[in-house]
Amino acid sequence: MNPATPSSAGATAVSPQVTRLGLGDLATYLNRQKEKAQSHLMGIAIKELMDALGRCDDRKLIGFAKFLARAARTEHHRAQLRQLVELWENDHPSLGIARKLFNDIHPNCRTKLIYNLGVLGVWQGEIRRREFKRVEGHRPPFLGVISPTNRCNLKCTGCYSGLFPRDVADPMSWEVFDRIITDSKELGIHFFTITGGEPFVRNDVLDMFEKHSDCIFHVYTNGTRITDKHVDRIVQLGNVLLSMSVEGFREQTNERRGRGVWESVMETMDRLRSAGCIFGFSATATRLNADVIASEEFIDLMIDKGCLYGWQFIMTPTGKDDDPYFMPTPAQRDRLRAHAMDMRRKKPIFIADFWNDACLTDGCMSAGTLYFHINFKGDIEPCVFVHFAEQNVFELYRNGGHLKDAILHGSFFKALRTRNRRDPNRLRPCPILDHNEYLEESIVATGAYPTHVGAEAVITDHREALRTWGEAYGELAEKAWNSGEYNFFKNASHLWLADEDDWAPGTVERLRLKQQGGCQNFNHSPANGNGCGVQGGGNGNGHNAHTETSRAKSDLIELTV
Repeated sequence: MNPATPSSAGATAVSPQVTRLGLGDLATYLNRQKEKAQSHLMGIAIKELMDALGRCDDRKLIGFAKFLARAARTEHHRAQLRQLVELWENDHPSLGIARKLFNDIHPNCRTKLIYNLGVLGVWQGEIRRREFKRVEGHRPPFLGVISPTNRCNLKCTGCYSGLFPRDVADPMSWEVFDRIITDSKELGIHFFTITGGEPFVRNDVLDMFEKHSDCIFHVYTNGTRITDKHVDRIVQLGNVLLSMSVEGFREQTNERRGRGVWESVMETMDRLRSAGCIFGFSATATRLNADVIASEEFIDLMIDKGCLYGWQFIMTPTGKDDDPYFMPTPAQRDRLRAHAMDMRRKKPIFIADFWNDACLTDGCMSAGTLYFHINFKGDIEPCVFVHFAEQNVFELYRNGGHLKDAILHGSFFKALRTRNRRDPNRLRPCPILDHNEYLEESIVATGAYPTHVGAEAVITDHREALRTWGEAYGELAEKAWNSGEYNFFKNASHLWLADEDDWAPGTVERLRLKQQGGCQNFNHSPANGNGCGVQGGGNGNGHNAHTETSRAKSDLIELTV
């Protein structure tokens, strides 16, 4: 079976029951079959391109990016990919990431990433999300975050989930875990983040990833439980990305996580790199280690170890050892913001800051805007750091509900979504740290319950400290937001959502006819304050998968000659 095109993606024979469907149901059925056929054909095109490319030089990589730009279904995606092409034509460091992906990563992992995430999650998933918005009034999110366990072999200082019970049997059964993913796929979601606890204490996580071979699973792990058998299986599956937690160098990591953890993680990275797996690092900044994380030496080491990406987080007082003192200072957060931008301009690694890059997502991602979280007890939380919920998925399923009922229509999620974009400064997105009042208002208005004892501290005991901290950072954020580097994001609302109906007036026309100021992946030089300047284009017409497949075949000549 073609690893890039699972059998479920192929065209399906019409069943006898189709003749008994109503007109509305029949239209839905036919649309689903069309989606499957389109995805199947795009999968064939992608697979043939992968086989033809082989080991890639820069010319082939740029040609592949041009093919993707032609195949994109929205002006938004076409504009992004044209920006990428121009960056690569100017030998931007992000081209180095592509070289590694195509030349160092195992073909199973590379092809699954492009097909599952690119074709199913973005290309096909975008159509499904738009359909849901027309019917349900809100777009489903792009990804789902699931914590199938809270068990962990470490006891890290300041763990955000450390106030949940640790040494208990996993309440989330295989059947519920499976149904969450299945319901999510019906919403167009094919990208899942798996966290915990330590996900690999469950022996069935890789079996779940195999069952849902049409998805990409991004796993946050402490890196100490990954055996050679795990590595072999991850390569075989191809649909698993890993992010391993480090706190800086040896001293910072072992101090927070325990003796020997740094050494174990470094050894795991070496084995993953040798096997051709896709992985990166995850670092949580505190007052004690923020300056180490925001150092070029640390990033250089992560690149040498084989990381293709890295995530920066801010310690939030939402779990174990929840003293606001240990948060990075407002000045350190500002340095982390600038550091992530600088590293993307200079290094062959993608650095993303969960808070400071909210301009890329037009604000906070939580509450079903771009993602949701289901904890190990089944509580449906807006964010892994917001430990409040209104509904529990176990109860929802017992009562015959669907995940969309909570994600799209839950009053707590709606309340947060309404408030989270009040501040036009997208460098202040967070309802915990930047606008603590948004979280409190939403909880009071909807009666959302804390999902563990002590969760309410963020709006009670820590309320004043967090709001004072948020105001102090706000002054720095205003200076950065008005510096000129963020002008593109002020003029193009909701671009990440890729829904032209939601965009600011004139945005589509700018994408089609004008050069772009700024760059949504923030991989631009700040010299002129305007960014990479990529020509817009395209006529806005839809794309036919058969046409794109024939174009792909002709592109094989261009890419391989």
